[in-house]
Amino acid sequence: MRYARFTGQQQISIAQRMRPEPAPGEVLVRVTACCLCGSELRVWRNGWPVTPGHEIGGVVEQPGHALDGQRIVAYIPVWCGRCESCVAGDTHLCDNATQLVGWQRDGGYAEYVVIPEQCALAVPADIPDTLAPLLLDTIGTPAHGIRLARKLVQHGPIAIIGAGPIGLGAVLAAAPLGFPDRYITDPKAHRLHAALALGAQDLDATDAPRRFPLVLETAGVNAARQRALELTAPGGVCVFLGESDRWEIEETKAIRRKDFFIARSFYFPLREYAANIDLLRADRARYAQLVDAAVPLEGLHDLFAAFAAGDRLKPQCVPQRTASEAS
Repeated sequence: MRYARFTGQQQISIAQRMRPEPAPGEVLVRVTACCLCGSELRVWRNGWPVTPGHEIGGVVEQPGHALDGQRIVAYIPVWCGRCESCVAGDTHLCDNATQLVGWQRDGGYAEYVVIPEQCALAVPADIPDTLAPLLLDTIGTPAHGIRLARKLVQHGPIAIIGAGPIGLGAVLAAAPLGFPDRYITDPKAHRLHAALALGAQDLDATDAPRRFPLVLETAGVNAARQRALELTAPGGVCVFLGESDRWEIEETKAIRRKDFFIARSFYFPLREYAANIDLLRADRARYAQLVDAAVPLEGLHDLFAAFAAGDRLKPQCVPQRTASEAS
């Protein structure tokens, strides 16, 4: 089968190897679509020892297995189901999880991938292959962050710092979760314009609120975190969704002189999967606007460059050759 090798210095090559064989408790998945994620830009720049790609949609191909023929998306954490967190329903926080699909074990930038069977989440028939991977990071991550914040703040305007895929997903998830007045900022014009077209308002416009009861930081950069903390209203919640290697925050007067809450949200628990499906169904046409490119493995090199430049919203790789290409 063909797969992508991320060799560092923004280089991606396509190689061949034997199709992987599932071990007991695993299933073989034919990848139908794998979305790009901003967290993978460091993989693109630095290289990675396994095949990346963690927003995977596909079809189980394992004759004799109960899941054979099932359309699925791959839940990233390899959760155990036995620890205190899993028993409590927090599968994304599994105490025994040492692997994430596409990070510590091979992911979806390949024609086939093997995943643990407990990570194979069934996709309803009415959700097409192109939209199924959005149920993971794009919907699941920001929606869980908002649900987490709702334990403290139930309504009001929301500020979203960063209009990458997670930020755009937050724009669409916030309204049905109780925050219809959405303000957003991003230095990349294409992404900002996309967010405005989805119903957000420009945070840097003169009529935007000065402080917000809920702020989501989705960029994972220090300037974004700094601004998010300063924009959080007294008694409000600032949720960090973006990833970075280190935090460097200056405790300015705007941060020091108030009581507020900081939350860090990583992914989403399995118990929210059905609700995430409902979010996609209720706003399918606008979620579809996020998937603005689909390329084969050979196009992944150029697609990552366009994604890094901010010229793509939520592009995806479609690894499988068509029948005519394979012949």
